Amino acid sequence: MRLLILLIWRMWFYMLASIPVILLFPFLAISAVHPKGYNFIFWCARYIWSPFVLYLSGFYTKVHYREKLPVGESFILVANHTSYIDPFVMFQVSKNPFVFVGKKELVKIPIFGYIYKRAAVMVDRGSKKSRWGVYGRVDKQLSLGYSICIFPEVKYTDDTVFLNEFKRGAFKIAIDHQIPIIPMCFLDCKRKFPWYPRFGYPGELRVKTFKKIYPPKNIDKLNDFKHEVWKIIFDGLNQDPQKTHKSAVEKEEKQKTN
Repeated sequence: MRLLILLIWRMWFYMLASIPVILLFPFLAISAVHPKGYNFIFWCARYIWSPFVLYLSGFYTKVHYREKLPVGESFILVANHTSYIDPFVMFQVSKNPFVFVGKKELVKIPIFGYIYKRAAVMVDRGSKKSRWGVYGRVDKQLSLGYSICIFPEVKYTDDTVFLNEFKRGAFKIAIDHQIPIIPMCFLDCKRKFPWYPRFGYPGELRVKTFKKIYPPKNIDKLNDFKHEVWKIIFDGLNQDPQKTHKSAVEKEEKQKTN
């Protein structure tokens, strides 16, 4: 019975995610082909799509800022990736327009894929050429004054991993462009809306941001820089008094062993 309720709740979430996209599609489609149309798309995502999905799914966000996000400059948002709900939460973190670097497979989603293709930097993780091509597409977005959001974990859908190692892309971009990274922890998403519907419940979704980290000048320091950011996020998750993220990992491990 509990599993059935979780599945119905998931279906409700997917339905909610599709409604604003369908209703706003004509306006979003026009904006997607306009050179400066992304500002409107971002506004719709932050102030209509994200709160619509979150609130009607039973969630509300609480963001604790270590320092205010920079205004008038580009930066890279980096967080642990724990749930399908993460992008909706990220839209609530930053008022400054940012562009996601995301997987190419999402283009296949009807209607949404049309907007996604024109509003995000896509990467085919199975193609080395596509992965390298990301840098050029990111350059274009940064030149337009946008920030970038990257979830850098490898194998992020394994719910038994507390925090997986990071890919190098976000950190190479930061070094190449000498722009700061803003690390943050999504503390509750893994427990309340995990990748697989084995458990979960509505409620508060906490986000904790940290001070911006400026990159080294030398690309040879990339791995050290990457580990520094990883450690900040790891410690933030591990030191959470509520231990919500940790309990999600333990619960997932227990269910897989049963």
